Amino acid sequence: MAAKFFGQFLLERGLLSKQQLLMALDLQRASNPLLGELAQVQGMLDAAQAQKINAQQRIQDKPFGEIARCLGLLTAEQVDALLVQQKAQRKMFGEILVEQKMLSQDQIEQALQAQAEERDHALQALELGVSGHPMEHAIVAAIAVCNRLFLRTLKRRSQFSCLIQSADGLDADLLTGQIRITGDHPLVIALACRPDVSREIAGAFLSMAPERVDNALSQDALGELINVLMGYVVKDIFPDEARYQPSPPAFGTPMQALMTSGKDAIAVLMASEIGSFAIMMSR
Repeated sequence: MAAKFFGQFLLERGLLSKQQLLMALDLQRASNPLLGELAQVQGMLDAAQAQKINAQQRIQDKPFGEIARCLGLLTAEQVDALLVQQKAQRKMFGEILVEQKMLSQDQIEQALQAQAEERDHALQALELGVSGHPMEHAIVAAIAVCNRLFLRTLKRRSQFSCLIQSADGLDADLLTGQIRITGDHPLVIALACRPDVSREIAGAFLSMAPERVDNALSQDALGELINVLMGYVVKDIFPDEARYQPSPPAFGTPMQALMTSGKDAIAVLMASEIGSFAIMMSR
């Protein structure tokens, strides 16, 4: 059983059509402007300053407001005011569905309960699947880091979906990038997704329309994402005194081969608002 975002859950249950889902998602995004967008509307930042903060978010695991304060571009009072405004405008996905008369409040509540049960089963399966595994701390750290990275650098949510039980279940055409770390604690970190998802990731990462992203840009963006993921995972799980040397991101070896050849390999499927992707850790 896999954990899903509420909209995907409703779509798969036949409670929403794809057109209704896309419409509701657009309305939700419109009700939840980014802090940088609000700051520009309020005249607190200009576009170049907002872009500078966004660029820092790609290399720092910190919220937009915190980086803006550190750079001296916003005061603490301004950040607090923007957060209050953002919260006041934000609408929950279910609230939008009821407002648009797509579903009733009773249907929303019943579906939320069923979705929560599926999510709990998926998380229990994750806990059981990784408990005692040699790569337990590494894969748990990678999931948490990805969730923060996607939200802060790509402005999209991601979450754990399910454990990948066998390499045989993976698509053969996934774009796979990997970084190999040598030193005191050898580690391989790989990320794989369909080519169309990698273009969406690159578009969000580079603030470009996905149709303008070519294969080279797509691969470069995925490589940069793995680099950032590696940096935070290493920081979370390696001792401070650990010696290690990461390789540049490499492409060409399929995820299936990495899973079958890597020592103590473990992989998970992640869901995101851009598309699904897989993370693998091994020695």
